[in-house]
Amino acid sequence: MRLFSKLFESSARSQRYGGTLSLRDNIRALKYLPPFIKMIWQTHPWMAGGNLALRLLKAGIPVSTLYLGKLIIDEVVHLSQSPGLDKTHLWTLIATELGLAILSAVLGRAISLLDALLGDLFSNESSVKLIAHAASLDLPQFEDATFYDKLERARQQTTGRTVLLSHLLLQAQDSISMIFLAAGLTIFNPWLILVLVITVIPAFISETHFNQRSYSVSRTWTPERRTLDYLRYIGASDQTAKEVKIFGLSGFIQERFRELAHRYYLANKTLAVRRALWGFVFHTIGEIGYYGAYIIIVLRTIQGNISLGDLTFLAGSFSRLSSMLQGILSRFSAIAQNALYLQDFFDFFALKPEIFSPAQPLPFPSEIKEGFVFENVSFKYPNSPKYALQQASFTLKAGEKIALVGENGAGKTTLVKLLARLYDPTEGRITLDGYDLRQYDLRQLRQAVGVIFQDYVRYNLTAKENIAVGQIENLVNQEKIDGAAQKSLADTVIQSLEGGYDQMLGRRFDKGVDLSGGQWQKIALGRAYMREAQVLILDEPTAALDARAEYDVFVRFSELTQGKTAVLISHRFSTVRMADRILVLENGAITESGTHEELVAAGGVYASLFELQAQGYR
Repeated sequence: MRLFSKLFESSARSQRYGGTLSLRDNIRALKYLPPFIKMIWQTHPWMAGGNLALRLLKAGIPVSTLYLGKLIIDEVVHLSQSPGLDKTHLWTLIATELGLAILSAVLGRAISLLDALLGDLFSNESSVKLIAHAASLDLPQFEDATFYDKLERARQQTTGRTVLLSHLLLQAQDSISMIFLAAGLTIFNPWLILVLVITVIPAFISETHFNQRSYSVSRTWTPERRTLDYLRYIGASDQTAKEVKIFGLSGFIQERFRELAHRYYLANKTLAVRRALWGFVFHTIGEIGYYGAYIIIVLRTIQGNISLGDLTFLAGSFSRLSSMLQGILSRFSAIAQNALYLQDFFDFFALKPEIFSPAQPLPFPSEIKEGFVFENVSFKYPNSPKYALQQASFTLKAGEKIALVGENGAGKTTLVKLLARLYDPTEGRITLDGYDLRQYDLRQLRQAVGVIFQDYVRYNLTAKENIAVGQIENLVNQEKIDGAAQKSLADTVIQSLEGGYDQMLGRRFDKGVDLSGGQWQKIALGRAYMREAQVLILDEPTAALDARAEYDVFVRFSELTQGKTAVLISHRFSTVRMADRILVLENGAITESGTHEELVAAGGVYASLFELQAQGYR
């Protein structure tokens, strides 16, 4: 008891390892095995079934080999006493044992092959499902650190849990082998089985305990591991290389990484050392138990109660049984630990979006008649005490172009995200042609809205694909891609590329070329024109263009959106004055509305900002 009291220290000390998990937690986690097995089976039924069949066949080989060894030794002893006897039976037994050895090797190779192939297929399939499920979740969820921890743990399971399949199948295989081996030992002396169990149980308890601690460390350190991954990225990335060099950040990043990585190392080291020490103790106990039983078998042989072949069979059976029982118990602990990790995997898939289409959605209108109406709309980001948008009320009429003006953080981007229903209002509602936006089919709504944000993604894909992502189902429609590129002025950029539309952009992959900020923005603008949407939104996507280039882009935008509803956000007043109406936002509230001339004449915030910018050009 004192031994186990030392092993299972107080919960206060175990907090160093990331919290306490009980055996009940391990058992409870086993409920995730059936859905996991179902996923494995659905990945490739024939391969999974074949793997199981081969393992069942291999399960009978150990006891068969041992029994053949007994027969061979007894036959050798018999022939040594009568040299003149026919040796055909001996050669037959040896040939049979050789055949079993070859069969075992073939089955082992086939099983390993199926394990590898099935593991790769499962990893691919689970990764596809993870990508699909992540895409179905809401934007606010991606802005929550707790969600990112769940996503990170789930992502690790797509590649880290395939070994669990081998564990489960090997468990079944060894269990069947153990039944055959135990039957032979029971016939000889049932007490040997009891000795075996008593010597193996402590090692099982130890493994279970330390697997629980290991999982606790891994789970608790998820945020820190994400930080390590981020530091590793910014320390060696083409995206950050310029600033790292200019600002001399390398030393800072190295030291931050080294300090955090060392703390993680120490947490794992303490656990690993204790696990190794206790593992040695319990392994020694197991060995003592084995040799105790071995002595009993040897004494029975010396006394003439059993033959030399029986000695070989029983000693071999006990050794195999001891090894298999330790493996099964240890593997059970590992399976339970893997099941705990599976919980992370299935917990992520249990997350559900809160922004979705109703059961019977309204079809998005083929032509917007009246427009959008914001009715006292307020919005607060998750875990934020402050409203990003407050009591916003205005109308965006069908075919109207409005511009949003305000300082950074005023709520402009939040407003257009609500319009595209990337968020739902915290308070108030948005209507389209008289119906709440939440009543429309979400997929059709987003297809009808073309939006390019200021933080658009620079995909390391071909120029063609970079434009086609605006409506990826038209990737093979070169004519449409050409048209979108012409509208966004990206065609001039593509013409300068050696590979044209097939040129890889970005430096991540071989033969990729990087573009200037302005060139990237023209490529990104092409995505909005790919959609031919009823509503077009440009959220400061031209910030990297010079004043003339931005003016040209917006003149073109104004021409191409004739008759369409459009929203543009820009800090340049020479651009926003093209809009039919301008909304001024301050601290999340709409404070002014009107045309450029009306707002300048009103002498308010817009007029003040316009005058400040105009002075810079005088």
